[in-house]
Amino acid sequence: MMVGVCRVTLRLPENASLKGKRQVVKSLTARIRNRYNVSIAEIDNQESWQLASLGISCVSNSNSHASEMLAKVVGFMRASRLDAEVLDWEVELLQV
Repeated sequence: MMVGVCRVTLRLPENASLKGKRQVVKSLTARIRNRYNVSIAEIDNQESWQLASLGISCVSNSNSHASEMLAKVVGFMRASRLDAEVLDWEVELLQV
């Protein structure tokens, strides 16, 4: 069994409050959960208005499938939210 873990750092340049950030993050995480079969949550930078760090994980039976799923999620983030810029992302694959 393979577990794919991805950490994504987003920049929200037009955001001016934690409430606005929460709306963007909630909308994005809900759409990703509904579209892809992954777990996603905000994991860092909770007090920053213009930065958000998201943790994403998926379970698969192969390295390539887990890596492909996480790459699709990051691609979806880049394409669907013009108010959220993907600054950095890293993937780690763990064999359990």
